[in-house]
Amino acid sequence: MKLKKPVLLMGALALVLTLAACGNNGNTKGASNSTDTNKALSGSLLAVGSTALQPLVEQVGQKFMADAKYAGVQVQVQGGGSGTGLTQVSGGQADIGNSDVFAEEKLKDADAEKAKELIDHQVAVVAISIVSNKDTGVDTLTKQQMVDIFSGKVTNWNEVGGIDEKIVIVNRPGSSGTRSTFEKYALGTKVEDLAGAILEESSGTVRKLVGETPGAIGYLAFSYLDDSINAIKYDGVEAKVENVITGDYPVWAYEHMYTKGEPNEVVKAFLDYMVSDEVQNGDVVELGYIPASQMKVTRDVDGNVTKK
Repeated sequence: MKLKKPVLLMGALALVLTLAACGNNGNTKGASNSTDTNKALSGSLLAVGSTALQPLVEQVGQKFMADAKYAGVQVQVQGGGSGTGLTQVSGGQADIGNSDVFAEEKLKDADAEKAKELIDHQVAVVAISIVSNKDTGVDTLTKQQMVDIFSGKVTNWNEVGGIDEKIVIVNRPGSSGTRSTFEKYALGTKVEDLAGAILEESSGTVRKLVGETPGAIGYLAFSYLDDSINAIKYDGVEAKVENVITGDYPVWAYEHMYTKGEPNEVVKAFLDYMVSDEVQNGDVVELGYIPASQMKVTRDVDGNVTKK
């Protein structure tokens, strides 16, 4: 019996030490996990596409990078139009494809399968206004008058109640999501590019050209409207947020940020930030966009509008 006591004591001591070691290892692992969870993200992302969405993504991108949690992330934003954004994100050249239209609308026929690979992240609603040079003398146009202007049937402002001045069309290229939205919801038809019309991709340049060119007409997202141009009413309905929310003003679309498959950790953090209350109630409203949550109507890929 005298020999067994030391053995038992030593065994108990070994067990205590083993349990203590296990406990320490568990604590160390927990601290490591905690540190990893709170570790600042690092990496980069490239968002390409819609120039109508570009001002919002650029501003939010700057705020995102200024946040200490995301200081290690580099956000790059480029325009090029919705078609370019969808093509580049589908091809892997961009992390996010910014678009004013559903991917199914742009990527058709041979590219239809590519559209199925993309995941839609809707971050806001964009509304588009017909705009003209301030000298035209016109403040409202009917749908038919706009079709006649952009199809070349009407060539002088005096034919639609304005001054005697030639109409100069500032249009967007075929890759533009803004053009797609304008043709689908303002004109109700596609129109051919007319000889003498100016084609310009950048919304900022469109605003400058319309503001400085006598007799000019174009169309811009609400976020680009200012006192340098004249916002024209659509069938007498003013281009303002309140009318878009109720569905009374029809020229609007969702702003999409597409990813090819599920986004990685960095891209997901940015997309989550885009739809945060801070951004939706701040930057989105400030820049003339509309939080999708405020809309009293919804619209599907086929353009069907339903009241909520």
